[in-house]
Formats: sequence, structure tokens, C-alpha cells
Amino acid sequence: MRQHKVKETPPNPKSFMKRFHRPHGEKRHIDYMKYLYTAALLFTFLACSVQPVMAANVWDKAKEIMKDVYNQIVLISTIAAVVTASVALLMMNFSKSGKTVDESRAWLKRIIITWAILNGLGFIMAYITPFFAGGQWNG
Repeated sequence: MRQHKVKETPPNPKSFMKRFHRPHGEKRHIDYMKYLYTAALLFTFLACSVQPVMAANVWDKAKEIMKDVYNQIVLISTIAAVVTASVALLMMNFSKSGKTVDESRAWLKRIIITWAILNGLGFIMAYITPFFAGGQWNG
């Protein structure tokens, strides 16, 4: 196998300085995207550092976010439960194998129990925990 050898030449100081020297006729290139990015970054940092005057405290905002997240989880879990339960029911009704029917019935029970637990957590958080606010019974 033939190998190519590269001749190593020492760097020429004149050609090295040509990179940094601009002839009089050439215009300087301005990188506008760099300045635009810097301005957007500064605007973002400024917007993040300003605290609104009429803002709710951290715990109220966290409670609101958690409610919204939980509502989305319940919505997704309800849709998933309906779809998977319908598949399990279809398999149970149209299957000729007793093993498939038993497995479908077991999956249907698991789906219902899981969906009830997810919805029960919201019920507990919304209606039961206010009775224990502050570590004392407020019933």
C-alpha cells in the first residue's frame, strides 16, 4: 500500500499576517446575527430578573400549577383508560380462547382500579386535605 508523505513547511510570517491585515479597498464585515443574539439574550435575562408587582406568592402559584398538571394527567388517563378498556372489552367479546378472555378480564380490572386511584388522588387533595390544614382537624 502506498502512503503519501506530507511535506511540513515552516509557517511564513508574511502569509500569517495577511490574515489580519485588511487592504484599504475592502469593507469590514459586520456579523449582525451575533449582535441580534446578544440583544435577545440580554432582553431574556432582563425579563427573567424583573419581578411583577402584583404577583401571587410562590405557594399559590405552585398550587395552581399542580392543579393544572393534575387536570391534564386525569384527562390523559381517562382517554387512555377508555381506549384500553374498549380494546379489552373487544378482545373479551370476540375471542374464542378462554385464556384470552381471562386475560382481558384481568386487564379490564387493572385499568378500572388504576383509573379510580388516579381520580381518587384528586378527590383526596381537593376535599380531604383542607380538614387537616395546619396539622389539626378543622372539621
